[in-house]
Amino acid sequence: MSSVDPPNHDAGLLRRWWSQLGAGLVTGASDDDPSGIATYSQAGAQFGYQLAWTMLFTYPLMVVIQDISARIGRVTGHGIAGNLRQHYPAWVLQPIVAMLFIANTLNIGADLGGMAESVRLLVPAVSGWVWILFFGLTCTVTQVLLSHRLYVLVLKWLTLGLLSYFGVLAVVDVSWAQVARAVIVPHWSFDAQFWLMVVALLGTTISPYLFFWQAAQEVEDTKAHAQQLPLRRKPSQGASELARIRLDTLVGMAFSNLVGLAILIATASTLHGTRVE
Repeated sequence: MSSVDPPNHDAGLLRRWWSQLGAGLVTGASDDDPSGIATYSQAGAQFGYQLAWTMLFTYPLMVVIQDISARIGRVTGHGIAGNLRQHYPAWVLQPIVAMLFIANTLNIGADLGGMAESVRLLVPAVSGWVWILFFGLTCTVTQVLLSHRLYVLVLKWLTLGLLSYFGVLAVVDVSWAQVARAVIVPHWSFDAQFWLMVVALLGTTISPYLFFWQAAQEVEDTKAHAQQLPLRRKPSQGASELARIRLDTLVGMAFSNLVGLAILIATASTLHGTRVE
């Protein structure tokens, strides 16, 4: 019996730990969208390991803002937009929502285009517009037809697909000493292209739609469980729920940045210094 208990105990701990992850993990994984992957790839290909430090620099910033966003949703029972509507006049709310709508539309368009072009590398005979329509309809239909619990469960398991980027590092030649130095010691340059890429990395890593996403998912998760209420109505759940949000956010943002770093390292190791004629 003693030889069986430890594996079962470990499996139980792993299941409980996995159950604690939700909005933070999904939000973090969504940050590594096709447009983000393209940015990390370009940074590695163009500048090598020089910008690896940005992944360490942005991590605490992401954790703080995402933790605040998640707490807003869990405490109030409303997302960011809902709280803006309640506490700010229309002349403040409407321009913010309009700008978010434009930014999200452009971001979704870039993501659908990126996914379409990726598939075309495998199936070049099919037009990219076909794949754009396919992915757009698939995303829309699944959100409409699947229950929230099932949809979130699907998204959680899909995050594991990002582990493939760590697999890439196992088969390419990486100078880990240079990587460690680039992560810990920031590299500076007076080159305008360098700082343009820094801004691009900051923009793709700390994206406004992530704030709305995590807050909204916390709200929907609360509605999906009858025993849960917004914390301002049931403060007795506060300690455990805020601890869960903190763990979820720490893990989710770490996963997001580690994937981004893996992409940057892989492209820096394989594409930096090469020239395509």
